[in-house]
Formats: sequence, C-alpha cells, structure tokens
Amino acid sequence: MAKGSKRKVSDNKDKPAELAETSVKAADFFRKPAVHILIIVVLGILIYSNTFNVPFVFDDTNNIVDNPAIKSFRYFIDPSLVEKDHLTNFYQGRFVGYLTFAVNYKMHALHVTGYHVFNLLIHLLNALLVYWLVVLTLRTPYASDHFQKDILKTSAPYCWLPLFTALLFVAHPVQTQTVTYIVQRFTSLATLFFLLSLVMYIKARGLDSSKKAGYLFYAMSIISAVLAMRTKEIAFTLPVMIILYEWMFFKGDVRKRLLYIFPFLLTLPIIPLTLMGLKDTPASFSGIDEITRITGIGLSRWDYLNTQFRVIVTYIRLLFFPVNQNLDYDYPLYRTFFNPEVLLSFLFLIALFGMGIYLLYKSYRTEQGKRFWLRLVSLGIFWFFVTLSVESSIIPISDLIYEHRLYLPSVGFFMALVSGIILIKERLAIRVRVVERALMPVMILLVIGLSVTAYARNMVWQDDGTLWADVVKKSPNKARPHYNLGLFYHVQGRLDEAIKAYQTAIKFKSDYAEAYYNIGLIYQNQGRLDEAIKAYQTAIKFKSDYAEGHNNLGAVYYKQGRLDDALTAYQAAISLKKDYAEAYMTHYNVGIIHYRKGHLEEAVKAYQTAIKFKPDLAVAHNILGEVYVKQGRLEQAYREFQAVLKIDPNHKDARTNLEALNRAMKNQQQPN
Repeated sequence: MAKGSKRKVSDNKDKPAELAETSVKAADFFRKPAVHILIIVVLGILIYSNTFNVPFVFDDTNNIVDNPAIKSFRYFIDPSLVEKDHLTNFYQGRFVGYLTFAVNYKMHALHVTGYHVFNLLIHLLNALLVYWLVVLTLRTPYASDHFQKDILKTSAPYCWLPLFTALLFVAHPVQTQTVTYIVQRFTSLATLFFLLSLVMYIKARGLDSSKKAGYLFYAMSIISAVLAMRTKEIAFTLPVMIILYEWMFFKGDVRKRLLYIFPFLLTLPIIPLTLMGLKDTPASFSGIDEITRITGIGLSRWDYLNTQFRVIVTYIRLLFFPVNQNLDYDYPLYRTFFNPEVLLSFLFLIALFGMGIYLLYKSYRTEQGKRFWLRLVSLGIFWFFVTLSVESSIIPISDLIYEHRLYLPSVGFFMALVSGIILIKERLAIRVRVVERALMPVMILLVIGLSVTAYARNMVWQDDGTLWADVVKKSPNKARPHYNLGLFYHVQGRLDEAIKAYQTAIKFKSDYAEAYYNIGLIYQNQGRLDEAIKAYQTAIKFKSDYAEGHNNLGAVYYKQGRLDDALTAYQAAISLKKDYAEAYMTHYNVGIIHYRKGHLEEAVKAYQTAIKFKPDLAVAHNILGEVYVKQGRLEQAYREFQAVLKIDPNHKDARTNLEALNRAMKNQQQPN
C-alpha cells in the first residue's frame, strides 16, 4: 500500500513537468519557418476560397474581356502593332501585367477561375515575401549588433514578428479589392516584383551567401526592379526604398554602398519616359512638369494634393478599422489647403511622418535593446508614405480614392504596427506580466477577426448586382454606381429597373452620355423609336464623338424608312471612329442603304469595307455577290457565294444564289 501510495504521489508530481515539456515542444513547433509558411498559405486560401467564380466587373471589361491586346501574343512580340491597331495606350506602360492576362487568356480564354487563381497565387507570394523581408531584416548588420544570431529560434517576439506581419498582410480586408478585382493584378504583380527586388538586394548584400551567389541575387534584384517598373507606375518608388533600407540597416564604405545603389537609380527614368511616350493619355506631354500639371479632367495637381491629405487619413482609418469598404467612394474634392479638414489632416500626417524621423533619431541614442524596434517602426512609416506618394501626391488621377492603392503601402503599415506592438509589450511586460501572456491571444484574435471580415467582404463581389448595390448604398449620390447597377439590370433583362437606374445616374450627372445611350438601346429594342431617337440625340449632344450613338441613331432612322438621315448618321459614326467594335456592321448598313437607293458602286465599296473589318461576315459576302450579279460581274459574284458557303455550308440564300448563277453562266456559254 505504501509503495502504491508513493507511486501515486510520484505520478502527480511528474505531470506538471510533462505538461511543461509538451508545451515547449509545441512552442518550438510553431516557431518553425515551414509551419509559418503553411499557416500563411492556408489562411490566404481560406479567405479567398469564395472568389474563384467572381465575374469580370468594372474595368475588367475594357482591360480583359474587350481587349484584343491580350488575345494574341503578336502584340508582345511586336509592340508597334499596338499603336497601329489603335489599342489601349496603357498596354505599353504595363507590358508585364498585360502579358500575364494574355497567358491567362491563352490557357482558359475568359473563364474567370484561372484569373482568380493567378491573382491569389500572387497575393500568397507577396505575403511570403513580406515574411522573408522581415526575417532578413532581423539578420541585417544593424540587427546583428543588438540580437544573438539564433534570436529567431530562441525568442518568441522576434519569431512572431515576421509571421504576424505576413498574416495581417494576407488577411486584411482592404486587400480584397486588389486580389478579387481581377484587373488590379497590376497592383499586386508590381508589388511582387517590388518586394522581390528588395529581398534579392538584401541577400546580395552578403546575408548568408557566397560572393558568386551575391552577384546572382543582385542581378535578380535589378531584373525584378525593371519588371516592376513595366508592370505599374507605383514601382517608381523602389529605388527610394532601397536607398532608405541600405542607409538604415547596412554598414560599410560609402563609395561601395553608392555603387550598389547606382544601378537602381538608372531604372528611375523608365516610367516617366514611358508615360511621355504614350499617346492620347493625360500623361502624353513634353516633360515631367506637364505630366503633373493637369489630368485633362479639370482637376489641377494642387486640388488633387489638397484632397489627398484627407484621402490618406481615410486610408489609415481603413487599415485600423476596415468598415464601410467601398469600390467607388463618393469622395469630396477639396480646392483649398485652408479648409479645416484638409489642414487638420495635413498636420496629422506631418506629425506621423515626424514620428518616423524621431524614432529613427532615437534609434541612434536609446538603449541597445530597443534600437532595432524603433528603427523598424520608422522604416514602416517611411515605407507607407513613400510608396503611397505616386498615387497620393501631385499627379492627379481621375478617381480620388481606391482601396487597392493601399496594397503596397500596407506592407510598411503592418511592419510598423507589429513592431510597435512588440516594443510596447516589452516595455509594459516588465511591470505588468499579463501583457506578455496576452500578446499571442490578442494577435491571433486580430488575425481571425480580419480574416472573417475579408471573407465577408468577398461575398459582396459575387456578381455585378451585389457589388453595385453595395456601392449605391454607400455612395447614393454618385452617378457611376447607379449607371453600373443599371448595366447589371440591363443584361439581366430587368429593363424597367435598368431605366430607373440610368435615370438616377443622369440625375446626379446630367451630361451622362452613356446612360442616355443605354436608355436609347432599351427603347429601340422595345420599338419605342421616337423615344430612342431623343435618347441617342441627347447622348450625342453631350458626347459629339460618340460613334456608337451615331450608329444606333442611324439604325433607328433606317427602321423608320428615313434613309437619308440614316446614311448621314452612319457616315458620321464611320468618320468619328473607323475601328470601333461594330464598325463592320455600320459599313454593311451603309451598303444596304446604297443598294436600296440603286447606288450599286457605293454599295460595293461599303460591303468590301465591312468584309475587310470582318472577313467571316457571311451576309456581306452574299449580298455583295448579289450586287455583282446585277452589275454583270458574274465571276466575282461566284467567288463571293463560294466564300459564304465556306464560312457557312448551310447558308440557304447563298446556295440558292450560287445555283442560279451556275445556270446563268451555263446559259451564257451555250451557242445561240
């Protein structure tokens, strides 16, 4: 009995030791980089698992669905064809981004899942690069002055810093616009090359690499920098961030350090030269001063700058409190710096930037244990402002605020936030032990809360209807959301609701030509021709170069038998825009009118032009053949009817015409 009692007591004494050992093993397991990477990737996939069937929305249509530049690799092999074929000018400035869309199109045409998988993959890679960036920063010469070499393995705060920085980046709901909105791949892809360039630069500076490997890393850094510049204009700030990072975290001879930086400075002209080389864009001017003066939308650079002080404060609020997110904000324009809201925002931002400078200064003078954290917070603040400067400074952009513009700057925000939390924890933990124990649960709850919010935000993107209904709710007095909601109703066949939405858009923007045009389309299809004419005429009044408006006006006139008016409208459409999407039908309709009026030669020219635009337009080949028959040009007529049957072997009219033509030609060959 005594022995049994002793054994029982001994078992009770051993339990705490066993639990402690298990706890240590679990803690060690969750500090492994491979586990961190798995957590980041799995969390990202879960958050965006409901986005793979989100349709093309908003600018996806112009940049992907209706963009011929991504549907053939010949434009990438010979970029001069872009200008020759009158394609979108931003194609050349964002060459790499459009190339990825071309790869998507080649692989799965316009099935959205492949595009979303690609976007998510980029986002996950960016999160891993953020993780790697923080890990490497902890190994820089500056950090090695303060930490033991194995600090990542032995000290929890330093181990969790890269993990939670990356988790906040991958999980924050403000990132949904960049990841779920397909065309914003330009932003995420530019960020990928931006981060990769910086990470490769850090590796090239001698972190755990041989001299030979250092050259390879450096070359990869330069290549990534160029790719970033050719993806989106936000990459212009990359050389600035490399200079800041070099200065803040590396040591060595000044001349050698300048030699490392100099090639990156040579990449700076890539974006300005590209912008100045593009035609028919607001940036197509003779110099940098012209680029930053006026956008062509009636917005001066100073008006834009004043407004951006307020916008940046809104961005910071979204990062701290991601509520009331909106695809299309109805944001006020501030035209004077002395508006109280602008002035207070400016003072707040100056104070925040000043804090970055102060923390950097303190990192030279404070006690050794705190220096690194102060400097990392300082870097995060500088990163936020520098990377945001391209889109939130003196270069006006027609849309004052977009959430995807936070994607790259958020890296600095999360870096500063997590570093700041750890710094505060270390200071408070000395006096309040519960603070140290609370850090991990609080951070985990924060990541979970953001993840759930991001997942819920992605539900809004499920189709155009849910998306634009959400925007209309949050921007009820802005025309564009009502117009886009009207487009959704229009496509769904909910025509009364579509007209109501278009009319609401016109209420807030009286010269909304596209809204009048779409109302005209509905009236035309409903047979309300007089109302359609008024709608088209109003659209043309506000947008005189509206080729599609002139074309449809011609179609309505034709239905009413007003051939001269129809011909005038069609010819106006052709003269305004020779290569718009439906140009071939306009030429075909011109041919029909000339044919009805007995102008056979003019009809021939019109049909030939229609066929030039669309060689497989069977109806044009057939009627051109009929005109040739009337003109006695039987051999040419024969070729046209044969062309029709090659396109459509079951074309009854062409087969009938060809049989009649064969009989006529046979009769001609018989002797009298």
